[in-house]
Amino acid sequence: MGASGLRLAANLNMLFTEHPLPDRFAAARVAEFEAVELLFPYEMPVEALRAAIEANGQTLVLINSPAGDWSAGERGFAAVPGREEAFRDAAREAIHYARGVPAVRVHVLAGIAEGPEARATFLRNLAWMAAEAPDVPLTIEPINPVDMPGYFLNGFDQAAGILDDLRTPNLGLQFDAYHAHRITGDVLGTWARHGHRAVHVQVAGAEGRHEPLGGAIDYPAFFDRLRVEGYTGHVSGEYHPKTQTEQGLGWSQLRTT
Repeated sequence: MGASGLRLAANLNMLFTEHPLPDRFAAARVAEFEAVELLFPYEMPVEALRAAIEANGQTLVLINSPAGDWSAGERGFAAVPGREEAFRDAAREAIHYARGVPAVRVHVLAGIAEGPEARATFLRNLAWMAAEAPDVPLTIEPINPVDMPGYFLNGFDQAAGILDDLRTPNLGLQFDAYHAHRITGDVLGTWARHGHRAVHVQVAGAEGRHEPLGGAIDYPAFFDRLRVEGYTGHVSGEYHPKTQTEQGLGWSQLRTT
C-alpha cells in the first residue's frame, strides 16, 4: 500500500477505533498497512504488543514516551524543570517497550513549560536519553499551541535549534504536516526549510484533523515532494476519521503525475 511509493503507517490510537485496541492491528493489516504507530502502548504488556505485531506481520514504527497524568494536564516531562526524575522513569519505560517490541522510534514528549530554563532542561534530558539508549532512535515534534496550549516545543525553527545544538545521531525531527499547517500556514515551505531533518512524517487534514484529503493542505503536492526528494521514512495517518476508518482510506491511494 502506498501513496506515490511512500511507506505508509496507521496510527492505532486514532484509526480503527471501531475495534478494541488488540484487534486494531489485524484491522490495519486487512487494510494493507504493514506499519503502525501506537502513541501510548503502555496499556498492553510488552509481550502482548509484540505478539500482535508479529501475528500480523507488521512493524511498529513509533511510540511516544509516557505523558504522565493526561487528565491532570501532563504532556510529558522532558522540558519541565524539576521533573527530571519523572522524565527518566518515563524514558526508561519507553526504552523498555522500544527494545521489547521493537519500535523503530520513540517520540520524546517535551511537556508543558516555557522559557530558557525549560530549553536547558530539554537539552539535558534529550542528551541523557540519547546516551542511555544509543540503539533507540528518538524524535522531537513541534505541536501547535491551539491543539496543545503551553506545550514547550511549538515551532519548527525552535526544534531545528535544539537538534543543531545537540547534534545527536539518534535524534531527529518528527514532521507532522497538520501541525506545520497550524503553526506556519505553509506546509511545503516548512518542509523545504526543515524536511532534511525529518525521520518520521505524520498527516491529517486541515481544518478538523480528519482524513488528509482536500482541505487547506495540498497533500498530492506534499506527497510528491516527499517522493521526489527520496524521503525514506514512514508517513503515518494520524487523524480522526469522519466516519468509519475504512471509508476514509482513499488518501492512501493518492498518486501524482
